[in-house]
Amino acid sequence: MTSTVSRRHFFRTSVGTTTTSTTTVSHARIVLKRLLVICLLIAETTALNLAADDSPISQRNSATQALHELFDSEWQRTLRESPTHASQLGDRRYNRLWSDVSEEAIETSAAKTRAAMARLLQIDVSPLSDADRLNYQLFKREYETRIASQPLQLQFLPVNQRGGIQNQNDLARLLSFDTVTDYEDWIARLNAFPTYMDQTIALMKNGMATGMLHPKVVMKRVPTQIRKQLVKKAEDSLYYAPFRTFKVELSEAEATRLRSAAKAAIERNILPAYARFLKFFEDEYLPASFDDVGCWQRPDGQQMYAALAKKFTTTDLTPQQIHDIGLSEVARIRSEMEAIQKQVGFEGSFQEFLTHLRSAPQFFFTDPNDLLQAYKDCCQRIDPELPRLFKRIPKAAYEIIPIPAQMAPDTTTAYYQRPSADGSRPGGYYVNLYRPQDRPKYEIEALSLHESVPGHHFQIALAMELDDLPEFRRYGGYTAFIEGWGLYSEKLGEELGLYKDPYSKFGQLTYEMWRAVRLVVDTGMHSQKWSRQAAIDFFVANTAKSLLDIENEVDRYIAWPGQALAYKIGELKIRELRALAESELGARFDIKDFHDVVLRDGAVPLGVLEQNVKTWITKVH
Repeated sequence: MTSTVSRRHFFRTSVGTTTTSTTTVSHARIVLKRLLVICLLIAETTALNLAADDSPISQRNSATQALHELFDSEWQRTLRESPTHASQLGDRRYNRLWSDVSEEAIETSAAKTRAAMARLLQIDVSPLSDADRLNYQLFKREYETRIASQPLQLQFLPVNQRGGIQNQNDLARLLSFDTVTDYEDWIARLNAFPTYMDQTIALMKNGMATGMLHPKVVMKRVPTQIRKQLVKKAEDSLYYAPFRTFKVELSEAEATRLRSAAKAAIERNILPAYARFLKFFEDEYLPASFDDVGCWQRPDGQQMYAALAKKFTTTDLTPQQIHDIGLSEVARIRSEMEAIQKQVGFEGSFQEFLTHLRSAPQFFFTDPNDLLQAYKDCCQRIDPELPRLFKRIPKAAYEIIPIPAQMAPDTTTAYYQRPSADGSRPGGYYVNLYRPQDRPKYEIEALSLHESVPGHHFQIALAMELDDLPEFRRYGGYTAFIEGWGLYSEKLGEELGLYKDPYSKFGQLTYEMWRAVRLVVDTGMHSQKWSRQAAIDFFVANTAKSLLDIENEVDRYIAWPGQALAYKIGELKIRELRALAESELGARFDIKDFHDVVLRDGAVPLGVLEQNVKTWITKVH
């Protein structure tokens, strides 16, 4: 009531102080009435528009909102269902949890994936922006792949010689321990470990029942890894590492409390769980594993392998077509390698030259610290040259780190670990220092280009910086693109001033040959029923890699069917597109622009990459 009186008083005062005649007052009243009518009409029209707006702008806003709400909800589900992945990205909300890998949880997740696909298909694509149409397309492809993979029952293979529950302690090294809560969360995770172990064993038992198994030759490596967890004192456990040196200031009483709780968790939960796992593994699981190698032994194994080949290459190439591409590439690269043999003046057969490269002391370090320093020196030479080929340099740094000792004997020469999303941890270029006498100097440059810059660190860190992309694209991607870029980066060494030593250039060709050989031996073992020894022999005949590396590589392909196909298929597509751009654009071709086009959308399927490059070529024309 007070506010109404005040408005009326203001109106009378205004009119009274600005008018002097009845005519003027009457005119003012007419104007005000007309203004009131106009306001009512505007309000009514606005209400009608809000109730049912069929304009293109409204349709776009509605479709865009629905799409990004789906992206956001599914990303949050990804983090909830993969708490260790969330922790690695720097999201601490699930730091007390392991993934729920019970059969019920896996079935529930699969149902939610199908429901998400149904939601996606209800969204009208036509009003979306070009960028969101691509987001839609990639999300749809990813979820179609997930749904198609559900009948393959790959969840029944949670462990192999390269990783699994036997080395989950490595997670601690990837986490930030900045507060007391971080330590308490890790203790809670340790206490939750038995459930995670029981669920994992249940999956493996289902694998035994359904024929979803790995071959004995790779699984026989696992018991040694498990035994490294079975220490006599809790303080010697790999899971105890965060408590040896605290990264926060604590009172003596607080430090004692945390250490005591960690020791108790290891003694009561970690050690008994691993003892139970070792017994199951040696008594039941290993004897049930396949005697032969190859995906063809699993239920519908040939169809499974064809599906995995399609997934990892993002193409419709058949295993036979991929095998034939591999043979062709092996022949091409072999001729370049033989040319270097002539250049260095080695007299003897090609096989004798390879033997010389594998065994001559001049090509190897004896001290692992010297090998580590050589990797660091190489990267220091690469870093300042990158602006010559790239417009954008990642903000995130990377470190060169030795592969943990408990995994080094059973894994490959190097690998990469992405930086955390919150910026608390740099990227990691992990190098294998085990048996330096088997790790040639001439492969250091090619390997560093692939795993660090401008390879995996460069591409993955730049993708993480694309804030306009939804999270599933910033932190995900396609192996054919990611590994294809890594292999393409090895070739860039020539343009970055590397490979001045012909032996180093031979090392680059050895690495390229390595990926070509993969196409042959991966399809050979998993589709054509090659033996492990046949794969090793083909490798030995065509590369200068050491026998230790070759055996570890072949065993990796045995345990991970199809993944090794991605590298060469992806690299061939990127090189094909670069050759097309150079041919079409001539003097207008700019290598920095080409690389920017390739990297600007993150890791995409090869078909999308091809369209992006061809669109750019048309615009530059």
